[in-house]
Amino acid sequence: MNVFTFEIPGVIQPQERPRFSRRGKKVVTHDAPKSKDFKDFVKLVAWKHKPSELITEPIKLKADIYLMPPQNLRTGPKRKLISSGELRPTKKPDLDNLIKGIKDGCNKIIWHDDSQIVDMTVRKFYSEQPRAEVMIEW
Repeated sequence: MNVFTFEIPGVIQPQERPRFSRRGKKVVTHDAPKSKDFKDFVKLVAWKHKPSELITEPIKLKADIYLMPPQNLRTGPKRKLISSGELRPTKKPDLDNLIKGIKDGCNKIIWHDDSQIVDMTVRKFYSEQPRAEVMIEW
C-alpha cells in the first residue's frame, strides 16, 4: 500500500453552483470564478506533491479541513473547546462542497480521475490556520 500526504494552505473554497451561458442555441456550463480559482490553486499545490506517475489504482482519500471559527467563538471557554477538537463546525459549507474542489484539482495530476476514489473520509474542524490536510492511499 502506498501513502502520501500534503497540505493545502489557506481558506478552502466550497464548490459553488455552476454558471450557465448561451452560445447561440447551445447552453454552456462553467465553474463559478471563485471555484475555478480554487481548483487552479489546488492544481499548483498538487503538482508540488504529485507522485512520479498518475495513480491508476483504487484510491482511499482522507481529508481534514480546518475552517476559521466565527468571531464569537474565538474568545473565552469556546476557544479551549476548539483547540481540543470538541467544538466542530456544524454550519455551512457542507463537507461535500468543500471536498469537491480538492478532488477536481487533483485530477490528471495525482490520479487519472476522481472516480477512482472508492473510500473517502472527510472531516471539518475549526482552526486559526485554515487549511486542508490530505492523505491518499492506493
